[in-house]
Amino acid sequence: MGMCLPCLSGAGDDVVVTPDPETRRRQLAEAAEKRQKEITYRGVKNPEALERKKKKQEETEKQNMNSVPPGGGGLRWQVG
Repeated sequence: MGMCLPCLSGAGDDVVVTPDPETRRRQLAEAAEKRQKEITYRGVKNPEALERKKKKQEETEKQNMNSVPPGGGGLRWQVG
């Protein structure tokens, strides 16, 4: 049987090297995160300012929840 080396001479250039599973998983996770950020901030000119505003609002809400006096301030139930 003969070898067909002339017809396989360029085949090595066409081979696609696949990364190991861990690298591939990391690449997919990064791509998914990037897509999620693009979807979240679509139409937003300054996403950093939006994040700061959200954090400030959350902190304000948390402070308001903690500032309610314990044991009171709500509705009273009276059984008559």
